[in-house]
Amino acid sequence: MSTEELQHRTTVNIQEKANLIWAIADKLVGVYKPHEYGNVTLPMCVIKRFSDTLAPTKQKVLDVNKQLDARGLVVKKGFLTTASGYDFYNTSPFTFEGLLSDPDNIADNFRSYLNHFSENVVDIIEKFDFDKEITKLDHNGILFNVIQEFCSKKAYMGADEISAVDMGYIFEELVRKFSESYDEQAGAHFTARDIIYLMTEILVAPRRAQLEEEGITASIYDMAMGTSQMLDCLTEKLHEIDPEAQLTEFGQELNEQTFAIAKANLLIKGGNADNMKHGNTLSDDKFEGYKFDYIISNPPFGIEWKNEKAAVETEAKRGEAGRFPVGLPAIGDSQQLFMLNGIAKLKDTGRMAIIQNGSPLFKGDAGSGEGSIRGYLLENDWLEAIIQIPNDMFYNTGIATYIWVVTKDKAADRAGQVLLVDASKCCVKRRKSLGNKRNEFSDECIRLIARAYAAFTDDVFTEGDLCVETKVKKNEDFKFTKVVVERPLCDESGAPILKKGKPQADSSRRDTESIPFTEDIATYMAKNVLPYAPDAWIDEKKSKTGYEIPFTREFYKYVAPRKSADIFATLEDLDRQEAELMAKIMGR
Repeated sequence: MSTEELQHRTTVNIQEKANLIWAIADKLVGVYKPHEYGNVTLPMCVIKRFSDTLAPTKQKVLDVNKQLDARGLVVKKGFLTTASGYDFYNTSPFTFEGLLSDPDNIADNFRSYLNHFSENVVDIIEKFDFDKEITKLDHNGILFNVIQEFCSKKAYMGADEISAVDMGYIFEELVRKFSESYDEQAGAHFTARDIIYLMTEILVAPRRAQLEEEGITASIYDMAMGTSQMLDCLTEKLHEIDPEAQLTEFGQELNEQTFAIAKANLLIKGGNADNMKHGNTLSDDKFEGYKFDYIISNPPFGIEWKNEKAAVETEAKRGEAGRFPVGLPAIGDSQQLFMLNGIAKLKDTGRMAIIQNGSPLFKGDAGSGEGSIRGYLLENDWLEAIIQIPNDMFYNTGIATYIWVVTKDKAADRAGQVLLVDASKCCVKRRKSLGNKRNEFSDECIRLIARAYAAFTDDVFTEGDLCVETKVKKNEDFKFTKVVVERPLCDESGAPILKKGKPQADSSRRDTESIPFTEDIATYMAKNVLPYAPDAWIDEKKSKTGYEIPFTREFYKYVAPRKSADIFATLEDLDRQEAELMAKIMGR
């Protein structure tokens, strides 16, 4: 199935289920405020998803449980998971629909039903803090109505009809709607599927033939996983290449609700849900010492790390033994810390695709933490490519964003080089916006960008109206030396004041120059400084090395301004048209 077909199917599932569940949320009006609807509907969706998935083997589990009780067995897990066909089960005599048979005791029966899930599911439900919502719903007389709505045929959420990827997007669409109703950062948990598919294609492209021939055994990790859609899509991509791929997913997420959804998602897929961890990746790393084959992530943009400051600085003091060995970014933006976390967890043969906004390209002067992090990537030759994607591709922001491709095993013909890919014009308009998402990648877009990435050359690639431009740069092209240029302190007659035979620097005349690393400093000074300030010199003790990736400048196209005669001609034509229009209006 093509990317477009998958997107269409997902869109249909999202709209049908999300609209249905949003309609169910109308039952909560008066008892809950709109932004609180998710406190009920999200855990109810998770519970219903578990219930519908287990329904075909429900009776078998009950029969096995009864036999085990008759034999006096206490340790039942292995028998019950075998009976259910999943790594979870429910031994309650109630079915989800059966709860409706006793309206007067529905709250007690519902709690009993939930408590008869296996421990791994109970842990997920507890993350939603759902028990207090049951009490609130019951006391307000609407618990029965809510459960009844989730029992309709349209509310079926079994894994046989709705894939893990589709279910994740249904959850994310609901979170987005609930967040928007409270004016929160509605897209904090989202990366659209088309963007993820581009990332997965870039991750596997260089080794596709090898993976097809040898098969795939790989660990994959998302350090800010949300509801785990990036992991799902990467898993899907790898299984396309090798249907028998042995994949192990790992992820960490700060938000309790989205973590619970991700863990539920992996349980139903049959993965090891213990690999989904709840906590703050920056200050409470749940995967210390782990190394992964593939990392795919979209960490938050522009979020300060003030709350994590103590833990991050302690980690930084560990040097190369820790995750942040080369400097820290400004406290107001944590995204480069996620970059360093990813680098620390990448195998020597690993590959990472991570989304960043424009700041990590250039923010921070020579000697700054931001610049040092860029230098860390470049000096180790880990940065393979940066891909600018179009604006208006995300639900919650229209700003320019970039996919950084990082590998510790760069191909020999790419060594010492970085590919810049301007794909900002390679998209199609959505028929209907999703939040701020007005553009998306079609199959043709992804193929064209992947072709440009694979070529690794200076070129322009086109297909119909789509266009991608690429440039290959040497690592040292992004390196510069920032020098302090001094001018002499002079007396009233204009003569330099000397001390021990040397001119003294006048701090009021001090200036700096950023000199490309590939250019000789003396030659640069002779050409750009000394003709205008022949008495200037460099204080070499103050020189610093910096790193900057001027992505936009590399693709800038000069457009000559219109000639003044053409402008005046246009203005005269407009005046004439205005006069003719006014004459018609006045009936002349």
